[in-house]
Amino acid sequence: MDQNQLKQAVAKAAIDYIQPKLEADTIVGVGTGSTANYFIDYLAQIKGLFDGAVASSEASAERLKSHGIPVYDLNTVDRVLVYVDGADETNPNKQLIKGGGAALTREKIVAAVAEEFVCIADESKWVETLGAFPLPVEVIPMARSHVGRALLKLGGNPVYRQGVVTDNGNIIIDLHGLAITDPVALETEINQIVGVVCNGLFAARPADVLLLGGAEGVKQF
Repeated sequence: MDQNQLKQAVAKAAIDYIQPKLEADTIVGVGTGSTANYFIDYLAQIKGLFDGAVASSEASAERLKSHGIPVYDLNTVDRVLVYVDGADETNPNKQLIKGGGAALTREKIVAAVAEEFVCIADESKWVETLGAFPLPVEVIPMARSHVGRALLKLGGNPVYRQGVVTDNGNIIIDLHGLAITDPVALETEINQIVGVVCNGLFAARPADVLLLGGAEGVKQF
């Protein structure tokens, strides 16, 4: 199978995983990106089994609405049963790097609220040590230079992602060249830099379930 077929396979596996949990009042958290898009398309096939969704980006919200799935503001719902999203990297502890699509802050918010976080990824995203994929950091625009200097001191190479504005109106700095041996500590350290909104390490709150698609099918971790 090619990568798109693997993404489709894990998206369908996520549907099979969550479907028995769904009830008429269930709210499903939905992520952002190409794998999440496949999940949204499959979710549309069972939209009569749950109430609606909260989305981690405007793009995902529009895709959900195009399928006739109600999309709620997170502030208006009492409970998010499950959050399903992809990843740019995952290690064996189900700690992730996310944010290639610049939706990391909203993704992290929905993940924090959800009772269960299900990560769907193809086997190319599996690594022993996080950091080969550049770590995205969402930054308030006026703090770009300050944050860049602070990130440089961490040993990586910060690169401003040109032409990208997040749904929150901020910018992205990608931190290249790190081998992240203590993801929780680094997540905390970066978030303490003044001007940082959020970073793409999902380590303090890792995935609860990882569905990983490979040549031999989808494995659950």
